[in-house]
Amino acid sequence: MAMNGIDISNWQKGIDLAAVPCDFVIAKATQGTGYTSPDCVRQVEQAMSLGKKVGVYHYIGGQGAVSEMDFFIDSIKNWVGKAMLVLDWEQGENSAWGNLGYLEQCIKRVIERAGIPPVVYSSASVFPWDLCKKHNCGAWVAQYADNNATGYQDSPWNEGKYGCMMRQYSSHGRLPGYGGNLDLNKFYGDAAAWDRYANPKGSAQPAPQPQPTPHPTAPQGSTLDLVDRVMRGEFGDGEARRAALGTRYDEVQNFINHIDQASVDTLVAEVKTGRYGNNPIRERVLGSRYKAVQDKINGVSQLARVYIVKSGDTLSGIAAKLGTTYQALAKKNGISNPNRIYAGQKIKY
Repeated sequence: MAMNGIDISNWQKGIDLAAVPCDFVIAKATQGTGYTSPDCVRQVEQAMSLGKKVGVYHYIGGQGAVSEMDFFIDSIKNWVGKAMLVLDWEQGENSAWGNLGYLEQCIKRVIERAGIPPVVYSSASVFPWDLCKKHNCGAWVAQYADNNATGYQDSPWNEGKYGCMMRQYSSHGRLPGYGGNLDLNKFYGDAAAWDRYANPKGSAQPAPQPQPTPHPTAPQGSTLDLVDRVMRGEFGDGEARRAALGTRYDEVQNFINHIDQASVDTLVAEVKTGRYGNNPIRERVLGSRYKAVQDKINGVSQLARVYIVKSGDTLSGIAAKLGTTYQALAKKNGISNPNRIYAGQKIKY
């Protein structure tokens, strides 16, 4: 037996799930350490009220495995044991891409916090099969035959070429009750099988409070504390820093890399959530980015910057080059469909 369903995010804000035929709904909850999908709660609660099977996913951004997973679990803790927990592992907007050790840290932290192995979503060509098998994670695989509009398919292209618990086979799905594109998926199981992924223990459990997992050789303190100490030179550089930070090294270095690569708008939003604390810590941690961020917060005008779209460009690819997100570019430029841009188009950033 199989079930048909959709995965959605704030791009489908306001979707009426009562009008759209689907056995299950997987909603984007969070991304990185600071983004929460504004329509997630409404989407999840409506789906649950309709008796549909539900999942929630976190888009991994690379800002620190423990910090990201704590942000995710804290954001969806009321649904732990009721909804399938999913980690979205993709290249775009993910500074940890290619580092399977980082993904493994994320998986372990979800298990520590929720007591449930997460389902992992990724493309077929790069799917982390061995890692999922090692940690008993469900495999949700994305692979498309084309980008043609389609409804639900009984036998998606390439079905049976690999084993997975769920397959995403189109991002151009068209279903009654919604006027735009939808991601379409086939779950290889029934409602009871879904529930076993959502809660292998069989009864809803509240998310445990985070427990510190220090390593004997790892310094204590929050990620921000350790980054501040790095900026003050306490841990040296290169291999000396790696040795001094021990098991906290990747977490701290990813935080520093994020500051270096993120757009000013992203950093401003994160400052407003309190991610970088107050001065003098904020100024030390943001380093050379501090003035641009503070100017933006204080309303100091900046000259508009423009990128000219080239043939073959995608909005997500442009965003990666510019150190921002495709959502931010779409919003700034009034682009309703991020999949539709054209050569010669001017993109403000």
